[in-house]
Amino acid sequence: MLRFRRAATTAQEEAWRFVLLLGLVSLCADATYEGARSIAGQYLSLLGASATTVGIVAGVGEFLGYGIRLFAGMVADWTGQYWGITLLGYAVNVFAVPALALAGRWEVAAALLLAERFGKAVRTPSRDALLSYAAPPTGRGIAFGIHEALDQLGALLGPLLMAFVLQMGAGYRWGFAVLGLPAVLTMVVLLAARRHAPELYREERERVSALEKLPRRFWLYVLFAAAAAVGFPHFALVAYHVEAQGLLAEPAIPLAFSVAMATDAAAALLAGSLYDRVKLRLLFLVPALTVCSVAAVVTSTPLGIWVGIGVWGIVLGIQESVMRAAVAEVAPSPRRASAYGVFNAAYGAAWMFGSGAMGWLYDRGGIDAIVPLVLAGQAAAVVFLAATVASTRRSGTV
Repeated sequence: MLRFRRAATTAQEEAWRFVLLLGLVSLCADATYEGARSIAGQYLSLLGASATTVGIVAGVGEFLGYGIRLFAGMVADWTGQYWGITLLGYAVNVFAVPALALAGRWEVAAALLLAERFGKAVRTPSRDALLSYAAPPTGRGIAFGIHEALDQLGALLGPLLMAFVLQMGAGYRWGFAVLGLPAVLTMVVLLAARRHAPELYREERERVSALEKLPRRFWLYVLFAAAAAVGFPHFALVAYHVEAQGLLAEPAIPLAFSVAMATDAAAALLAGSLYDRVKLRLLFLVPALTVCSVAAVVTSTPLGIWVGIGVWGIVLGIQESVMRAAVAEVAPSPRRASAYGVFNAAYGAAWMFGSGAMGWLYDRGGIDAIVPLVLAGQAAAVVFLAATVASTRRSGTV
């Protein structure tokens, strides 16, 4: 009995160490590429790119960032090279950033920015699969919650670092060069994570035939995530509304985004802990809180905007932590990377479609005009999530 307890404790300690190391990887990586993205538009303009070019580069980058994940996940499951793909993806993802310091033309800078998005797309399904395989001793919810919280901390630190560099008068090239430090730290910590990775994921993958297909409950879950994303307004649209209506002072808008990121991180930790107790049922909060967030913004008052943006951050925190963790509950172990690829691609495509539709509706009727799409998307999300919960109960997985 004592030997069993020691073994269980050791497995849990290994899992916690691995979760924290992967979280630190994301912190360093996010500081690198979010720092770059905070000044990328201005840098392209400085190199001679037009506004149209900047928009196209941003749009194509986001498409690559989600679309390629579908194929990257399938390749990871097919080859079993989770670590190799993760290392390759992170290397391209972070080292494309300091290389921007050497770009003398906007075409070169644009190619490097697209390469950064490509690298992120390649490594994400494998990284999430590795995290899901190793997390059971800690609880998948809290593991993904910690990962998201550290991820958002990096997303805050990177732009702040760039603001400091520019404030000191060092210029954009020095800014990208400075981001080489967190880029190197990303790879150092990732190699440490690989060295200390628990063997649980290999054992779990062997329990199910590698030919097992993605089950019905997984596809219902994907429909839930897509419906929730379609009815979830992008922060850019909220910021556009705030500025157009003069609801907040211009410097307060990036501050509001920082508030959203702070509530995102806090919500990820809390929701992750709760998820390990109640599982998929916790996700009914996503449609409910989304509607509350939009309702607060629709009031078009400063208080409503602050409340709406704070709740918006909570929803994003749940989506980026618990919603990712739940993929492991509805997808068979050997197809986990493929499942994450499909999930991310569907979520990204749905959010892109919903954001475009909301922008079109806003141009024609203001903030009130987006409400029907929000309600329709979240109502569909409730239906698909209820069907997912019912399906998992029948299969005995939850």
